[in-house]
Amino acid sequence: MITNETDLYYMNKAIEQAKIAASEGEVPVGAVIVKDRRIISCGRNRRELGKNALYHAETEAIDNACKALGGWRLIGCTLYVTLEPCPMCAGAIINSRIERVVFGAYDKKAGSLGSVVNLFELPYNHKPELVGGVCQEECGNLLSSFFERLRKKD
Repeated sequence: MITNETDLYYMNKAIEQAKIAASEGEVPVGAVIVKDRRIISCGRNRRELGKNALYHAETEAIDNACKALGGWRLIGCTLYVTLEPCPMCAGAIINSRIERVVFGAYDKKAGSLGSVVNLFELPYNHKPELVGGVCQEECGNLLSSFFERLRKKD
């Protein structure tokens, strides 16, 4: 896989969000949405703090981007997220018309952009461009070390 410097830059911004999530006791997943080479929104996991299954990094970033742009169609936007999106988030990506998705670590248990299934391959009316595995090792290590610390607490 060839990764360009732009993707690395913005993935590192998503990693910053993931680290904030970890510091808050959340699973370290972070996301940023970029349009015209400018970050228009950020998101991170907040399921534990918000006590809500919908509070994923991607859905927060999408919600913030819609507010920033004043509409639900995120045409021309790229989503950078540290973990392969789940089915709910993949659906939100499709429905918001995000043009491109770049993710870090693959998720063998719930990843819905290639690991378990690829929802972008189904005949929906919108098919975002997809790049996986950007900063995969760093993103995966954030998750592994987070869960290792949790196991040691038990």
